[in-house]
Amino acid sequence: MERYQADIVIESTGIFTNKADAEKHLTSGAKFVVISGPTKDTPTVVHGVNTEDGRVSVFSCASCTTNNISPVIEILGRRLGIKKAILNTTHGYTASQALVDAPSKKEPRMGRAAGINLAPAATGAAIATTKALPQYAGKFDGIAVRVPVPVGSISDITFIAERPTTIEEINQILIEESKTDRYKKVLTVTDEPLVSTDIIKSPFAATVDLEMTRVVDGDLVKVMAWYDNEWGFTNQMIRQIQSI
Repeated sequence: MERYQADIVIESTGIFTNKADAEKHLTSGAKFVVISGPTKDTPTVVHGVNTEDGRVSVFSCASCTTNNISPVIEILGRRLGIKKAILNTTHGYTASQALVDAPSKKEPRMGRAAGINLAPAATGAAIATTKALPQYAGKFDGIAVRVPVPVGSISDITFIAERPTTIEEINQILIEESKTDRYKKVLTVTDEPLVSTDIIKSPFAATVDLEMTRVVDGDLVKVMAWYDNEWGFTNQMIRQIQSI
């Protein structure tokens, strides 16, 4: 890194995802290493949510889905209170899936042809969120459904609120927070009838679909948020790096 005079390394190979390996960049002269995926042994930082935790030399920016859902959880947890929550993200297919049916050592469904199947899958996005927001450890989990689109995803967050609320209150909170300095580049809202191709190239981590907000019996809440699972996440990483 001294040779290239690099101060900040974005570790996006998917190989050096633990602290010991990532620190090799530091010994080569870099000052900071930002990992573009979930890790087990470094701080997890989601810009806007816990930006200040990115003051260390090695940290993870988690995943596209974690960056999408964490702002929603932080906002509604702070303004309303969340007892527990569950996630279902409808996610574009990724490189971990097969183009045609083939064996898969990790998960049989990931070996099925990605372009023609809905494939339920595990996701660590909710658990990674609890690394950025540790008050929800043990209270938030989730699943994914990989779908046959190359990019453009939507998260479905369902939670039990600490107090009675309404659709109108939930949406108003999200509208207000989207205008704050903290979140104005991270989260936005829409009342337009979007589909997945409409979200491509959106720089936001989350675009809350206000028409999809639901409240049952005052405390069971559903919020849905669109995201470009490539471009939105990339923008989040850049925003975090700019804050160093």
